[in-house]
Amino acid sequence: MSRPRIVIVGAGFAGYRTAQTLSRTARGRAEIVLLNPTDYFLYLPLLPQVAAGVLEPRRVTVSLSGTLPHVRLVLGEAGRIDLDARQVHYTGPEGEGGTLSYDRLVLAAGSVNKLLPIPGVAEHAHGFRGLPEALYLRDHVTRQVELAAATDDPKRCSSRCTFVVVGAGYTGTEVAAHGQLFTDAQVAKQPLRTGMRPRWILLDIADRVLPELDERLSRTADTVLRERGVDVRMGTSVKEATPDGVLLTDGEFVETRTLVWCVGVRPDPLAESLGLPLERGRLLVDPHLQVPGRPEVFACGDAAAVPDLEKPGSYTPMTAQHAWRQGKVCAHNIAASFGDGERRAYRHKDLGFVVDLGGVKAAANPLGVNLSGVAAGAVTRGYHLAAMPGNRVRVAADWLLDAVLPRQAVQLGLVRSWSVPLDTASPEVARVPGRPEGEPAKTRPGGEPAKNQPGGEPAKNQPTGGASDVAPPPDQPGPGPDVAPGPVRRTDRFTEGDA
Repeated sequence: MSRPRIVIVGAGFAGYRTAQTLSRTARGRAEIVLLNPTDYFLYLPLLPQVAAGVLEPRRVTVSLSGTLPHVRLVLGEAGRIDLDARQVHYTGPEGEGGTLSYDRLVLAAGSVNKLLPIPGVAEHAHGFRGLPEALYLRDHVTRQVELAAATDDPKRCSSRCTFVVVGAGYTGTEVAAHGQLFTDAQVAKQPLRTGMRPRWILLDIADRVLPELDERLSRTADTVLRERGVDVRMGTSVKEATPDGVLLTDGEFVETRTLVWCVGVRPDPLAESLGLPLERGRLLVDPHLQVPGRPEVFACGDAAAVPDLEKPGSYTPMTAQHAWRQGKVCAHNIAASFGDGERRAYRHKDLGFVVDLGGVKAAANPLGVNLSGVAAGAVTRGYHLAAMPGNRVRVAADWLLDAVLPRQAVQLGLVRSWSVPLDTASPEVARVPGRPEGEPAKTRPGGEPAKNQPGGEPAKNQPTGGASDVAPPPDQPGPGPDVAPGPVRRTDRFTEGDA
């Protein structure tokens, strides 16, 4: 008798934990298949430290094949799911198609950048959901500081050294906090014009930083940011983005080459394509993480609207902490569906939150105890080391080196502006010089003039069209069927209530 097959779509916090738990409990009695665009699990909470040069990129990535024994990894991006035939159709990294049949399906596709109908944002802003975006931001910020130091034009120097972050939640707050330290360290060695220093602006329509957290943690973060020199503006957002800067809702125009979009996330568009009941884009599931009417389909993490049994009538928020715990419950309930154990309803107990503000500063409330300063910094980094499923020694070593050695502010040039568009269903994968048939010219590499790209990358370094327009070296064949297409443009649009 053949073993049942369990297909897990997505290897974020929920998908990884589901696969990890199943690999330990199945004991070879089931075939576990993990479908993911990359071969690593990304520890998202430490991504701002990658952008700020504290951690090397591989420190926040954990090998799937190296840490998930008895799990078969399939590289690809899920496209169409046939629920009646129990098949997942996907596209591999080189454009090839594939199909996976399943007996149990786990939808843990995660989330993507949330877009709002603000003119110019999709063209001129960059998100912060994947490793390519963090690498691009590190290079871009480094380049802007270097160009600012080299110019004799005060106006140009100011615009290049002004960095605007929209969204004062976890990600935006940490990006601004680490970014200010990063650029200050750069100009210490490469001074700007007299009286000028890098300027980071943090915007949000909320009335305080970290509005989802306790007010005391919010005040701690706000104080650290302002003392560090971050221009914190609450009740303010972007009205329009242009190649030269952003127009704010209060009427001020800020000249800048950098717009980082951290306003939040929305479920992966894959959830909407299934034709199942949704709650603001998330798949509705019962407390056992099963889709009603489809007992063979489970969903967890950001893609699932999981009833919050601690707050009847509401759903658990889209956080890594919930996704990680849901993954474990999902794995146990899948095993129970095969007769191994009893089903469990997902319940949670708030263990507190941590926000790393760079250096020795942090805001944390472990088990409800509010901390700040060095104590909060120690708790925050201890929490991350404990939560990471791998690379703990390497991460700790990087932290130690960062404390005693200056950071290396160099441009690697591996990720270009056009390869990390804000409007993408795959923030974890950088766009490549190729496009799916029929993709609009403005969304493909080179579709926008260099002057419209944040950072003003020289036109000679930008492709001037799609893959067929790029002239290959004389000794190499031109692009053909083997050129991998870039991620498909998202088709989900702004809906009422996203604001």
